[in-house]
Amino acid sequence: MTLRQIARSTADRGSRAANRLRKSPRGADRKAGEPSEPLAVQGFQLPKLRRLGEQHMAWVLHELEVNVVLDVGANLGQYARSLRENGYTGRIVSFEPAPRTADKLEKKAARDPDWQVMRYALGDRDETARIHLGVGQGRLSSLLPATEFGKSWNPRIDAGRTASVEVRRLDGLFDQAVAGVDDPRVFLKLDTQGFDLKAFAGAGDRTADLVGMQSEVSQVPLYEGMPHLTDQLATYAAAGFGISGLFPVVVDLPTMQVIEFDAVMVRTDRIPEPRDGAAPAGVANQAQVTGS
Repeated sequence: MTLRQIARSTADRGSRAANRLRKSPRGADRKAGEPSEPLAVQGFQLPKLRRLGEQHMAWVLHELEVNVVLDVGANLGQYARSLRENGYTGRIVSFEPAPRTADKLEKKAARDPDWQVMRYALGDRDETARIHLGVGQGRLSSLLPATEFGKSWNPRIDAGRTASVEVRRLDGLFDQAVAGVDDPRVFLKLDTQGFDLKAFAGAGDRTADLVGMQSEVSQVPLYEGMPHLTDQLATYAAAGFGISGLFPVVVDLPTMQVIEFDAVMVRTDRIPEPRDGAAPAGVANQAQVTGS
């Protein structure tokens, strides 16, 4: 499927989802603590963009010939599952420090022979720390406390409970993560609820061994001390990463601002040579979508 076909198919699915949401009573079937407005009100483009983001990731991993994905902030393995559903067959190493969440993640990973779990948070130094546990599945758990805005935006962000976790630097775990993989081409995904820059700093000189990365970058901070996206992107650019895609994650309805984006980035000096001297098909197809 070309990216043009992906875009059309995704648009159709997004429109159908929006129509279904419009027909539902406001707040119907909403789980406790979830945003009070349906996705159709947030902007029915969000489901489309999320799906397009997944397809873009599949294209990036293919073009970069990635064979190891470091899934940092794995929660229950949603990202890893999406990778498999979109055709990625290489190694996945998921990092998840929250004890109960890591227990569940290990059970899921056990069914996949090339999916490993490391029960660590990643940071800029090795230490023991307290993680603030989010409600429910813990997707909003963070080593940083929530801001007042974060608590008002979603009550699930901070349950007032903490747990002790081990924080490690990535450069001390890198060789273990890629062990047994011939010519590892490593993609780093960061989704640490405000701790991405510290996790990136802990990669040290091993950032040179990455062919690409993804980071959740923030415009409106949900956590205390969370860096602004301009600081994050500047840091990644200084390390040699250029933006390949930028996809909205969540929106603040009253201000109409995107709270966070997923930034997909590549090291242009690590892009493989085009096969048979031709431009990669994905590049040509993307140019067609962009210009249509």
